[in-house]
Amino acid sequence: MDYWYETLQDDAYEIAADGWVAQPRRMLEEVQSGKKKGQMKDKGWTCDLIPKPYIVACYFAEQQAELDTLQNDLDTVASQLTELEEEHGGEDGAFAELDKINKGEVTKRLKEIKGNPEYADEAWVLKQWTQLDKRQSDLKRQIKEADAALDQLAYEKYPELDEGEIKRLVVDDKWLTALEAAVQYELERVSQTLTGRVRQLAERYQTPLPKLADEMDALSARVDEHLRAMGVVAWA
Repeated sequence: MDYWYETLQDDAYEIAADGWVAQPRRMLEEVQSGKKKGQMKDKGWTCDLIPKPYIVACYFAEQQAELDTLQNDLDTVASQLTELEEEHGGEDGAFAELDKINKGEVTKRLKEIKGNPEYADEAWVLKQWTQLDKRQSDLKRQIKEADAALDQLAYEKYPELDEGEIKRLVVDDKWLTALEAAVQYELERVSQTLTGRVRQLAERYQTPLPKLADEMDALSARVDEHLRAMGVVAWA
């Protein structure tokens, strides 16, 4: 029912009103301050019936994979930069003389110690940082360009879709996939609940009743023995 209220209901109304048509629309936002106050800023585009990820997954998976690879490379380089800064960021580290770690400060420091053998280790670390920083900037640029190109490919794909493709994307890729995931989640939740309940029951009844009775008799006998030792007559 959640999916009906969140998505399916709106899709059904849109299809009933416009038919099986998927038209992207620009997202315009009014500028609230500055010289361009009151003007409309283009924030990109969207399509309610067939969101961009479904178009990309169906028709441009290769381009998305290339973009993902670039993003993974960027994450790796960012981690290497962080690790380098943490490793050499102490009082005696290579970055100790910097007010803050950025390209300008590192370049300035390298010029100051250039050719001085006393600072060879520091220079090596700073050069490593410079190389990683450049690699990070290059990857960010490539990602921005690749993302923009993929965005344009997806946007231009909508007018090419025929009714059959739209139905397949909406029914199979969007609706049924979401419903299948929801059903699977619910099955796993119920399964975990039942498993936990069965485990509780197993722990609760793991001792057989005859054994419990024997243990009760043994404990009762010990109580009677203590009562007799205290001079108290146990009730029959």
